[in-house]
Amino acid sequence: MNLLQIPVPADTAQAIYNTMQQVATAETEAVTTNAFDLALKGGWLMLVLLILLLMTIYVLIERTLVISKADKEDSSFMNRIKDYILDGKIDAALALCRHADTPSARMVEKGISRLGRPTADVMSAIENQGNIEISKLEKGLPVLATSASGAPMVGFLGTVTGMVKAFMDMASAGANVDINILSTGIYEALVTTVGGLIVGIIALFAYNYLATRIKGIVNRLEMRIMEFMDILNEPAA
Repeated sequence: MNLLQIPVPADTAQAIYNTMQQVATAETEAVTTNAFDLALKGGWLMLVLLILLLMTIYVLIERTLVISKADKEDSSFMNRIKDYILDGKIDAALALCRHADTPSARMVEKGISRLGRPTADVMSAIENQGNIEISKLEKGLPVLATSASGAPMVGFLGTVTGMVKAFMDMASAGANVDINILSTGIYEALVTTVGGLIVGIIALFAYNYLATRIKGIVNRLEMRIMEFMDILNEPAA
């Protein structure tokens, strides 16, 4: 017997036809849907993720500019400081530090301003200034750390709320459940997850990038402290 000749009830055939139409419609929507439309389907939590993303981008750009400025330093700076100090030109050394306007220059300036005091006092003043400079460089990093850890959690919250919404819609629809009823909750569940992961990854990479650059500057500051203390302890010719 040919399977194509098996009679199919009219209501069953109509149900199959409706299901095929729904699948075709869903595929068409999936093709034509852009990122903005998907974000809108993610619900109000996408606004939270957008705020976290904007904060991350702002901190990344602002800190990059600040760190790049702090990273620039005249290679002859310490040699000129040494010459001024050994020649007794303290005012010229202070003026050079103010003109350089870098973290290491401000630390050296603080040390020069304490000349004549015990070495321990000079070292303490330089270290205190160094802590202040590092604190300035690290400003904004807690925002990136919060975004890196918080954005995926917000996305996960959207997943949970979206699935709850989907099951509530299923319960309300009863026997008339179809793909259109479930799509809203499922969209919210999946889109917020993707959005949270994207924001979290961007924030994590930005944090590690800035932290690495700051670590390089901190290492240079430590070298400048050692060089300056060597100048003070150098025996007079």
